[in-house]
Amino acid sequence: MGRASRSLTKPDDMFDRDWEWSELTAFAADEGPEATLAVVSGRRRQGKSFLLDALARSAGGFYFCAYEATEAESLRRLGEELAEYTGSPAPLRFERWEHAVDALLALGAERPVPVVLDEFPYLVRHTPSLPSIVQVAFGPRRPERLRSRTRLLLCGSSLSFMGGLLSGTSPLRGRAGLELVVHPLDFRQAAAFWGIQDPRLACLVHSVVGGTPAYRREFVREDTPNGIEDFDDWVCRTALSPRSPLYREARYLLADESDVRDRALYHSVLAALAEGNCTAGKIAGRLERSSGDITHPLTVLQDCGLVRREPDAFRGNRSTYQVAEPLIAFDHAIARPRRGLLDRGRAREVWENARPTFRSAVVGPHFEQLCRDWVAHFAAAGTFGGMPIDVTRGTVADPGRKSSHEVDVVVRGAVGQDTSVLLSIGEVKWDQTMGIGQLERLRHVLQLLRARGEDTSLTVPACYTGAGFTLELRAAEARGEVVLVDLARLYGGE
Repeated sequence: MGRASRSLTKPDDMFDRDWEWSELTAFAADEGPEATLAVVSGRRRQGKSFLLDALARSAGGFYFCAYEATEAESLRRLGEELAEYTGSPAPLRFERWEHAVDALLALGAERPVPVVLDEFPYLVRHTPSLPSIVQVAFGPRRPERLRSRTRLLLCGSSLSFMGGLLSGTSPLRGRAGLELVVHPLDFRQAAAFWGIQDPRLACLVHSVVGGTPAYRREFVREDTPNGIEDFDDWVCRTALSPRSPLYREARYLLADESDVRDRALYHSVLAALAEGNCTAGKIAGRLERSSGDITHPLTVLQDCGLVRREPDAFRGNRSTYQVAEPLIAFDHAIARPRRGLLDRGRAREVWENARPTFRSAVVGPHFEQLCRDWVAHFAAAGTFGGMPIDVTRGTVADPGRKSSHEVDVVVRGAVGQDTSVLLSIGEVKWDQTMGIGQLERLRHVLQLLRARGEDTSLTVPACYTGAGFTLELRAAEARGEVVLVDLARLYGGE
């Protein structure tokens, strides 16, 4: 990519997104001599359209947002908006998408111009050949491309569809110079975005709404909890209130995905996961289906970014699954089983009954994931004696006790030239003060791992909690025997 000729200033009202903005502006202002293509994706409500519209405005580019319409209507709208952009006295008329794409290429005849086709999957739904049309238009030796410096950005919210645009046998494979996924804000960014300084409250709010920016601004209209004592009321007036858009949002997230056919089955899979059935066998058993029946739904849900699959750190043939979108986990564990009561306005009664489930089935697993995220993205390089590379969970068999031990945080990483060192094993407790007993259990697990041939000479035990540590465990930390991570360190330290 060539050197950018000008700097594009990020809008003042755009929170964070510094990396995404720098990637997009570098692509848009690239002084290269020919047209280039980018694919931008991310789940709905993450701010993709805001980013791309701001990019087009800042660089004097063209932004077109598609919606559900026939091919003829979409081409008519594109012609009208393109005429307004170019100052043409009459609407431009396109009979075919081949002509429309060439018109977009012509916009970059004199300078690099970002051109955005937002909600691209809507266009392809009624013109399935559109990716092939773009492929032909961006042919390596095509004169229209060589004479253009259009920076065409295709954007969409269906992760499975957008991910497939550049993979396998897709016509656009190898054509894009940029592939950008706009992720939700991480848990630290989300706390800052919501203006929450109390780390316990930040964690509770994140376990409901995650890091999706629109949920604060558009969905709850800036209604943020006024301290930890307001959290219960906040849940009742937002996520559990039929008057709030947040109440129905979890159901719409699945509807956005074009690859989802039997939505009842997919919702049942998500509900089984929210109940704690984290393996394919347990999910199948809960739904009274065969394992083969849920293989495809699990794959699609992973492609959509709604489910996370984690290989077991110590058992290569075993994987666990977790709902990746907090609002969906909350909805399926708390709201969906009690929808009838909630629809009748009985949110407070429902919440009073559901709070134990919220702590065990929602916050507990979510906090575990935040601890793994902290290790992967925020822990200082020296925290575990090496650089974390792979952070997951694992199961260790205990033949002597005829049982097994779940290890919540397993860290493998690099020490010198070795990139597979077992750096740490850790236990996570959300609502329990951790003491020396947890450290002794981790030491026992290390003995089991050594007995099966695992090199644990550099492995550091770690304890993560939302409720604090005993003085005895703090003393062990002072002796260098354990790494302790509480909410203050999770949200503010390395």
